[in-house]
Amino acid sequence: MAPLFSIITVTYNAASTLPATLASVKEQSCKQYEYIVMDGLSKDNTVEMAKAADIPNARIFSSSDKGLYDAMNKAIDEATGDYLIFLNAGDAFHAPDTLQTIADAIVANGRPDIVYGQTQLVNANRQRIGDRHLIAPEELTFKSFAQGMLVCHQAFIASRKIAQHYDLQYRFSADYEWCLRCLKQSSKNVYVPHTIIDYLSEGLTTANRKASLKERFNIMCHYYGTIPTIVRHLKFIPRFLKQRRIDRKASQI
Repeated sequence: MAPLFSIITVTYNAASTLPATLASVKEQSCKQYEYIVMDGLSKDNTVEMAKAADIPNARIFSSSDKGLYDAMNKAIDEATGDYLIFLNAGDAFHAPDTLQTIADAIVANGRPDIVYGQTQLVNANRQRIGDRHLIAPEELTFKSFAQGMLVCHQAFIASRKIAQHYDLQYRFSADYEWCLRCLKQSSKNVYVPHTIIDYLSEGLTTANRKASLKERFNIMCHYYGTIPTIVRHLKFIPRFLKQRRIDRKASQI
């Protein structure tokens, strides 16, 4: 029997980016899902847009929150599905049969704790920019994430039974730390050898990027040790420079 998915989209003034997300959810051939939109009291027509999409089994909430990850925690509390998928406004399933492909992998592999796949980057016009700078490995373990967030958060699908709340002490990298905790608890991780998510590459501000990298470094030190983390970061420099080139390309298209 196919699992029930809780697809979660957190929004705040997202009217310009939300349509692609709503369309990709609604067009899924697999209908074994509930769709949760957790809005932070948007001042534009985000909520009206989500309601007008008329997506089956959609539940739309709008209330004040303490930021992105607090809203995600509220959505987790509302979720009733077997697996959680966090699909940010602007991000989308890669194809109409993506959810079915994920469901098939879950059933075929005895309902693993984590299912994951590849991500491609798109711009605001939904044009492909390229693959994500980190490619999801065919085998994923807790130790894998010592190399960074090898799987995009949106392409990291966790069983609700192992999904705890996001740690709100992290403002920019709580998703990375959340994935680490999921991986520590997971008994089986299954790779779906397909691109499953189109990720909207808008780029972060320089200040947020620096803050995010600092948080991620501290998280790595906590989970993997300070000295090993420093050594690995020296090897990350070429990868960091490559990502900066991708961000510049995205901003120019």
